[in-house]
Amino acid sequence: MQPLGADEPAAVGPYRLLGRLGSGGMGRVYLGRSAGGRTVAVKIVHPQYALDEEFRARFRREVAAARRVGGAWTAPVLDADPDAPVPWAATAYAAGPSLAQAVTAHGPLPAHTVRALGAGLAEALATVHALDLVHRDVKPSNVLLTLDGPLLIDFGIARATTGTASLTATGTSVGSPGYMAPEQILGGRVTGAADVFSLGAVLAYAATGTPPFPGDSSAALLYKVVHEEPELGSLDGELREIATACLTKDPAGRPAPADLARRLAPQGAAALITGGWLPGPLVEQVSRSAVQILNLEASADAPSGPVDFSSPAVPGEFGPAPVMTPAPKTAPGKVSVSLAATLTPGERGRGRRMSCTVALAVAAALAAVSLGVTTWLRPDSGDGNDTAGSAPTHSAPADRAGAIPARYLGTWEGKATALDGALPMGTFRVTVHQATVGKELGNLRQTDQLGGICEDILTLKQVNSTRLLATSTGAKSNHKGCDPAPHEIRLTPTGDDLTYTSTATAEGNPEARLSKVTPDD
Repeated sequence: MQPLGADEPAAVGPYRLLGRLGSGGMGRVYLGRSAGGRTVAVKIVHPQYALDEEFRARFRREVAAARRVGGAWTAPVLDADPDAPVPWAATAYAAGPSLAQAVTAHGPLPAHTVRALGAGLAEALATVHALDLVHRDVKPSNVLLTLDGPLLIDFGIARATTGTASLTATGTSVGSPGYMAPEQILGGRVTGAADVFSLGAVLAYAATGTPPFPGDSSAALLYKVVHEEPELGSLDGELREIATACLTKDPAGRPAPADLARRLAPQGAAALITGGWLPGPLVEQVSRSAVQILNLEASADAPSGPVDFSSPAVPGEFGPAPVMTPAPKTAPGKVSVSLAATLTPGERGRGRRMSCTVALAVAAALAAVSLGVTTWLRPDSGDGNDTAGSAPTHSAPADRAGAIPARYLGTWEGKATALDGALPMGTFRVTVHQATVGKELGNLRQTDQLGGICEDILTLKQVNSTRLLATSTGAKSNHKGCDPAPHEIRLTPTGDDLTYTSTATAEGNPEARLSKVTPDD
């Protein structure tokens, strides 16, 4: 667990946040505690996905599916607001590492642990499938190892077996390479048999310490799953037979979860768990972690106040809308310049940073996607006349050593807003170096409230003493949540500052007042 960064929320709904448990492509997971002392895991979705209605459908489905399952070997959902501008969910916290963490730290698990693991997960899948649901993302990082047994978590892409609507979208995945079933990869009909294939891969990984379909790229992994036989290494005996049966390419040839559970544990998974199922080093790790969690206390001086959300939590079902407040300034984490009372320091990550004030809840859906959806609504005619009546803008000659006036050079930073200043969007940091037209002049760094970062490369288009026009394109190193599409931004001198504007309407026409923080090199 990592300590909260100074820019991260200190509370969500009735839960005080104690630290960050992890971060993935879809959101961050925090350790929280209720006023009554219950410890929970709070999942907060990355703000950029709040704009994606298909993703919202997936998140609602995750909450609904997890609440429906709620049986042994799964972590129950206690509270959630999937319709909030920044969706969140709280589940019961289980002290214990993921299977991926355990194998990385301690190596392959002993046979009796793998057998108990497989029995518990098979029983969990039997319960899931009995509800006409398919988990669709069974993998080592979605399996927790606790003293009381394994837990299957994260129903983020669970889907009703009778459903026909696609829940996939650009930039999102429908499973994890190396653990997805062949039919899942090929876009075929996905049934509970796909979960069984994934279970077989998980058991092979647990027993050998390596995945059955190794590879150094997603493409290689997907190819191997579809066309090659699994590599089971030292796995032998009945466990090898079970893994091989689960990893059959034909869905119809795979065993049912209930049959797997009976074969692995004729008296039920609980019988294997009761006598102690984890090896000594893991028991020690889990016990020490549990003691540390019990001793954690949320920061007493962290402010907490209501946030006006555009829609409340579902009455009587998911609980109240979250209260998101900035962590105290003394909280650890990388620190950058804070330019407003409602904006807290930042750290490296992905996406865009936004204020944790009242505006956060309303703005999050607009604030988190990289700029670059539309072009200028009123493009320059290119004849030197500004249609808005401002001073003419001329293309700088390309044969000059440097086209950009010294007025623009340096690094500039400031808070950004959208919708005519009504919605805070976080911190924009623009660096401008000398360049000629058509050449790279610097970059735009966009940081959201959850510590996410997207970077755009700026290419000079036009410039004079009254404005600079550049093409902004997402950097190749950005994560998939950042928009790579080119768009145009404008920098206009305003006193000692620069005014940043963009007509990306999907993001609410962002703008910012930027102050110089460093001179040009």
